[in-house]
Amino acid sequence: MSEPTFRQKRLGDALKFLRERAGLTQKEAAMRLSYNVPKLSRIENGQLPDIHALRAMLDLYGVIIAEEEPYLQLYELAAERGWWTEFGPNNVGYINLEHDASEIWDFQATFIPGLFQDESYIREVFDKGPIKRSVKWVNDETAKRLRRKARLFGDRPLTYRVIISEHALRHASRSQLVHVHEMCALPNVTAQVLPDSAPLHDGSFTIIEFPDPKYPKILYVEHVGGAITDEDLEKVQAAKLAFKRLSKLALTPDESAAWIERLAAER
Repeated sequence: MSEPTFRQKRLGDALKFLRERAGLTQKEAAMRLSYNVPKLSRIENGQLPDIHALRAMLDLYGVIIAEEEPYLQLYELAAERGWWTEFGPNNVGYINLEHDASEIWDFQATFIPGLFQDESYIREVFDKGPIKRSVKWVNDETAKRLRRKARLFGDRPLTYRVIISEHALRHASRSQLVHVHEMCALPNVTAQVLPDSAPLHDGSFTIIEFPDPKYPKILYVEHVGGAITDEDLEKVQAAKLAFKRLSKLALTPDESAAWIERLAAER
């Protein structure tokens, strides 16, 4: 079974809140719904119920018909199949967070950020990786990464703040640098270059924020064995402060765009 999406977790959180507001324990609610406790627990952790089960829970938790609409909308969003599911049931992870985010702060110390990568760069990263991948895997991952760029365009474009190390840019091709320069010009993008002369800093990290301020911000950190998502407020705030410090050490957005343009011209 695949990991619940961000939207499914939001629905589960809402149902848990309603149950607790109604003064019911999981055991009490499960008994009255003719469920077992593990089933109700899975739903509250993001497993999608069917529409009849949802209505039964809303009724049990005291939500009158006139107040159902927000929860039905949550359900519709949770049931919607994301474009990434066409690549398999386990393709959830970071993409569904990015898909629903309103703003992302991204610091990349080693590579060009995924949203700025062109196809040749993506394939080069996979080719030089420590694990030999199949042609299908590389093709699928390349297609996903290219499709993610849509978040920077459209009716609700992502607000994207990114700091890229000089090291990452100097190891990129001319075509990739030209592409980065073009992406930096988008009105919803703020991009800065961190010079190699800047003091030592921690590795790459990403901060994800959502349109609903009630939902926690997320710190996302990739590592050699996978990735960590952390909702701890103190850790997220510490990461934000680190990003702001790096921003002060980096070139301004205008200086950064000019620097990237010059570097591309030298190739």
